[in-house]
Amino acid sequence: MRAVAFVNFLSAVWVSLGQDVRRHNQEDFFTPYLLTAGFASGVFTAFLAITMRRRKRAAWILNLALAGPFLVLFAFATVFPEVRRYAQNWVSLALTAVFVAALLVGRREFYAKGDRSNPKLAAAVAVGGLLVSSLLAAFLVTVTNQAHGSSTFPDRWRYGTLRLVSVAADGSQLPGITTPNWVNVAVNVLSTALLLAVLYAAFRSRRAVDPLSEDDERRLRALLERHGDRDSLGYFALRREKSLIWSPTGKAAVAYRVIGGVSLASGDPLGDPEAWPGAIGPWLAEARAHGWIPAVMGAGEEAGTVYARHGLDALELGDEAIVEVAEFTLEGRAMRTVRQARNRVKRAGYAVRVRRHEDIPAAEMAYLLKRADDWRDGATERGFSMALGRLGDAGDGRCVMLECTDAEGELRALLSFVPWGPHGLSLDLMRRDRGSDNGLMEFMVIELLRRAHEIEITQVSLNFAMFRSVFERGARLGAGPVLRLWRSLLGFFSRWWQIESLYRANAKYRPIWEPRFLLFEKSADLPRIGLASARAEGFLQAPGLPRPTGTKTAETGTRTAE
Repeated sequence: MRAVAFVNFLSAVWVSLGQDVRRHNQEDFFTPYLLTAGFASGVFTAFLAITMRRRKRAAWILNLALAGPFLVLFAFATVFPEVRRYAQNWVSLALTAVFVAALLVGRREFYAKGDRSNPKLAAAVAVGGLLVSSLLAAFLVTVTNQAHGSSTFPDRWRYGTLRLVSVAADGSQLPGITTPNWVNVAVNVLSTALLLAVLYAAFRSRRAVDPLSEDDERRLRALLERHGDRDSLGYFALRREKSLIWSPTGKAAVAYRVIGGVSLASGDPLGDPEAWPGAIGPWLAEARAHGWIPAVMGAGEEAGTVYARHGLDALELGDEAIVEVAEFTLEGRAMRTVRQARNRVKRAGYAVRVRRHEDIPAAEMAYLLKRADDWRDGATERGFSMALGRLGDAGDGRCVMLECTDAEGELRALLSFVPWGPHGLSLDLMRRDRGSDNGLMEFMVIELLRRAHEIEITQVSLNFAMFRSVFERGARLGAGPVLRLWRSLLGFFSRWWQIESLYRANAKYRPIWEPRFLLFEKSADLPRIGLASARAEGFLQAPGLPRPTGTKTAETGTRTAE
């Protein structure tokens, strides 16, 4: 089908080829199924090829409904001698028959379900779109008509509708209408856009899945109580836009979100590692049943190994910076710069307050939420795999808030951490007043590490450093030219994205680096997974789908440095 789509597109732009295709598809000549010149037919065929590759059941049904009757009529036409005598017709018949046979033999391979509302939506888009596009076509014909004879609006509307179907539609029965060729092409492109909209509505994957329910949250919190210390990202599974799939025993779960046709899980599966396969299997089965692309962002090495046993490939994304409180010290030559920066901020009169969220009075929390919202960088909240997406929720009382005030007692910066088991914290939110002194975030992190014993914390997970190993190995003596080039390229892109700066900002604490992986099924799916991840993290926004900008129980995001 992809070859047919290619020929259709090529014949639409290559005039002589298009004329040849049309000449071999008229009178007593027949071409194989779907082979015809034009943008619209090319788009239609390409869309069917894509949906068939994704094993959509609806695409299989539509192809069989179109190709089956076409094959029957084609076979019946070969009864006539004027059709039988052309070798082209026999080749076309054979190719169409092979395609229909392949559909029938491989019917069990097309199992992916679409959304139940797709047929109604596609019909509504088709009817409304055809009405609007035909009226637009009639308007274009009216304002560009170069014929000297008279024509009625129904004639112009009919002419425009014919052009919606094909650039080469016969308009000889309407002598009072003559338009420039660009109008014919523009109208045909309009029909292509309409066809795309109808096909998208008809074949779109199921989008909505059940969000985190109260029962899911209760059971998930119970899992985190028992196994929460296994993964520093575990608490972020409580982000309420995520969905859960449980193992049959209820001892493990996979947290995920469907976006752009990608079922995007984050972090490790929750719960007992021995029960992880019981949750991963149903998650993959659901993705395949709906034609979603399965992917995992930010899995640890142990979870990545388990996912790999289920057929997923791994790609190292970077490393998570984890600081063991007992091993952290400001002493020594290596920490001289950090120590001096901390002392400079301290001499300026800044102070840090450390509290659990549950210990903050409601009025003070409301003020903190307002300041966090005021200091947000941009209108779009960011974060998915390493952000909770809310602040000040009653269920998150064990989270830890750091408040940094200046010499006058004015609030200048905030840090919020989520629990990582009973004795760990994982960074969730970083916000600061842009007019404050530099180094506040480092000062606050150091104060947390120095006073961690006050809240019985032994380990802290900080930011995620993407491609950390490239920067580290690329700076070593003897690094190869390819590695140096890759490091330079990442450094160039760091001008716009915090890639190298995040690595440098975390390396100063001399952390333990824990690798995190992206898991995927096919390398060809990586572009779609990348787009879905960017949308989930808030770096890209789908057209027509604005995200909220207010902070009610305060949506927050981003685990990146301000």
